[in-house]
Amino acid sequence: MAMSVLHLHHTAPTPRTAQPAQPAQPRTAQSAQPRASVRGRLGEMAPGLLLALAVAAVATVVGQHVPLVGSAVPGAVIGAGIALAIRPGTRLAPGLKWASTFVLQCSVVLLGAQLSIGEAARVGVSSLPVMLGTLAICLGAAWLYGRLLKIPHDLRTLIGVGTGICGGSAIAAVAPVIEAASADVAYAISTIFLFNIAAVLAFPLLGHALGMSQQSFGLFAGTAVNDTSSVVATAATYGAAASSHAVVVKLVRTLMIVPICLGLAALTARRRTATATTAATTTNTAPAAARASRMSPKRIAKLVPWFLIGFVIAAAVNSSGVIPAGAHVPLQHVSVFLVAVALSAIGLSTDVAALRRAGHRPLLLGALLWITVAAASLGLQALTGTI
Repeated sequence: MAMSVLHLHHTAPTPRTAQPAQPAQPRTAQSAQPRASVRGRLGEMAPGLLLALAVAAVATVVGQHVPLVGSAVPGAVIGAGIALAIRPGTRLAPGLKWASTFVLQCSVVLLGAQLSIGEAARVGVSSLPVMLGTLAICLGAAWLYGRLLKIPHDLRTLIGVGTGICGGSAIAAVAPVIEAASADVAYAISTIFLFNIAAVLAFPLLGHALGMSQQSFGLFAGTAVNDTSSVVATAATYGAAASSHAVVVKLVRTLMIVPICLGLAALTARRRTATATTAATTTNTAPAAARASRMSPKRIAKLVPWFLIGFVIAAAVNSSGVIPAGAHVPLQHVSVFLVAVALSAIGLSTDVAALRRAGHRPLLLGALLWITVAAASLGLQALTGTI
C-alpha cells in the first residue's frame, strides 16, 4: 500500500523539468533477471542441442562398429538425412547453431591437448619441407582448380584446407572464420570423407609397389591423407612403425590450422572493409570508412579466434607435462564426440537442395586435390631424399 501511495504521489502533475520517480525494483528481482535470461537462453537451445546430441550418440555407435568411418561423418550424414525427410523448424535453430559453432570450436581446442611440441621436434627437420611444401601446393591448387571449375570461394576454401591440413578438423576450424554456409561445410566434409576411404584402400598398395620404408610411408600417409582416423587406418595397414610416425606428422600438420585461420580471418576482414568502403563512397562517407578500416593492434588481436589461442595453450600445457598421459585418450574421445555433435548439427541444418544445386564440380575439385597432394608428397620426398 505504501508503494502504491508513493507511486500516486509522484505521478501527480509536476513542472515539465521534473521527471517522474520510478518505483525502485527489489534487489531480488534485479538479480533474478539475469538468471531468467540464462534459463530462457538454455530453453531456446535445448531442443536443437538435444537432437544433435542424440544423433551424435547414434553416430558414435556406428563409428564403434565401423571404425574406418569414425563418428563425425555418420553424424553429418544422419543429420542431413533427417533434414531431407523433415526440415527442422525455427524452434531447433538456436541449439543447432550453438552446437555447430561453439561446440565445434571447443573440439578444436582439445586437439591441442594431443600434441606434444617435444615429440613433434623429434620427427626431424627433414619432414618439414614435405609437410609445408605439400600444404602450399594444395592451397595453391585449390585456388587454381576452384577458379577454373567456377566453384564458390567458401566451398573451394573448405575443400582446400580440409585436403591440405587435417580433414574435418580443419573445416571445423575454418568454417566459423569465413562464416561458411552449412551446405558448404556438409559438402566439403562429404568430399573429404570419400577420398579418405579411397586413400585407405589405395595408398598401402601404392607404398608396397614403390618399396617405401616404414618411415617414408608414415610421412606419406601423414601428409597425403586428410582425417586423423584415416591416417591411422592407412598407416596401420602398412605397419606399426609407419603408424606411429604418421600420427606425429599428422599432429604437426594440424598446427597449420593456426596460421591458415589467421590469414583467412584477415582476408575476410579485408573483403568486408572493401565492401563497406565501396558502399560508403556512394554516400560520401569514404574518409570515415577508411579511418574505421585501419588495422590497429587491437583490431589485429580481434582477428585471432579464441579457439585457436586455446589450441596453442592446450598444446603448450600438454608439452609441459601438466596433462597426464592417462588423460590423453579420454580427451581424444571427448574431442571426437564434440566433433560428432557439431557435425550432426551441421547435417541437421543442411540445405539439401543447395547441395543438389552445387552439382558435381566440388567433387571433381576434391579428386584433383587428392591426386595433386599425393603426387606432391611423393615428389617432395624424392627431392629431399626421405623416400
